[in-house]
Amino acid sequence: MAKRVSVVIVNWNGRRHLEGCLPTLFAQTFTDFEVILVDNGSTDGSVEWVEAHYPQFCLIRNETNVGFAAGNNQAIRASQAEFIVTLNNDTRAEPGWLAALVEAASDPAVGMVASKMLFADRPTMINSAGIALDPVGIAWDRLGGLPDDPDEREPLEVFGPCAGAALYRRAMLERIGLFDEDFFAYLEDVDLAWRARLAGWRCLYAPAARVYHAHSATGGEGSPFKSRLLARNKVWLIAKNYGPGGRLLAYLPLILFYDLAAVAFGLLARGDAHTLFGRFDGILALPRVWRKRRAVQALVRSDRGSPWRRYLEPLVWPWQVPLRYRHIAALARERATSVG
Repeated sequence: MAKRVSVVIVNWNGRRHLEGCLPTLFAQTFTDFEVILVDNGSTDGSVEWVEAHYPQFCLIRNETNVGFAAGNNQAIRASQAEFIVTLNNDTRAEPGWLAALVEAASDPAVGMVASKMLFADRPTMINSAGIALDPVGIAWDRLGGLPDDPDEREPLEVFGPCAGAALYRRAMLERIGLFDEDFFAYLEDVDLAWRARLAGWRCLYAPAARVYHAHSATGGEGSPFKSRLLARNKVWLIAKNYGPGGRLLAYLPLILFYDLAAVAFGLLARGDAHTLFGRFDGILALPRVWRKRRAVQALVRSDRGSPWRRYLEPLVWPWQVPLRYRHIAALARERATSVG
């Protein structure tokens, strides 16, 4: 008999993280779940360690790193559960985490549920409370950097969940499709949430679903790899999902203005050319992405029937956008100083 929940973990050379993550799953108060672990060609002994310590897991082994999006899709296709819960390998879940996610999804109109993610090395600071999106398509971690309120319990509506610790309803995924594997990693959760919103699905943030996250432990905060993929995927995110078409044309000058400001900031403030190279990568693939756009926009029943704009955050001036991420930069500096 199929379990009600499949917890999906995609791993790439993360044995040191798995040793902290996996035991917390077996302390959950909700027990009707299975674990599907997808290993993306690890060379650090991850597979052998999992086979020895958790033989009950469904283990999918890839010879190479196929990416976060494709790895999750492999597990989703291997599952028959009502709910798919994605979890980063560098997290530790509190015992009530799964129970809170499932409880928040009791309404069949809720297709997604976001966890409260706290920084593992700053457990009183919020890492993510769902996805925030503004009118020009810039996405970031909602409430990131703010102090945690441990008494916060009541779910509320947000744009979408961070896939580092998220619940997705299978019925929704069958309607809108899985993660876009071309994204490889980064913003694939924003893309999926946007498609879901276009199709009319709701998303709740469940503050009682608490996990502790070692932010960017795999991809590396500020790494060229992450910077380039974020830049490329941002182009695709807008091209696929912003709509309907007339609205995209109306907002395109403003979107381009903010995007050029982001490139200038990356080049001048951080000396990061990868943010420019990534956008070139995205633009070169636009003909293929535009074909995907037609399928995505077909999900929209009507302009009025797709309430995603109701959950957008206010637009700020371009020079204020980096303030959304200043806590990430500050934590990265602190970690670099402590290592040095």
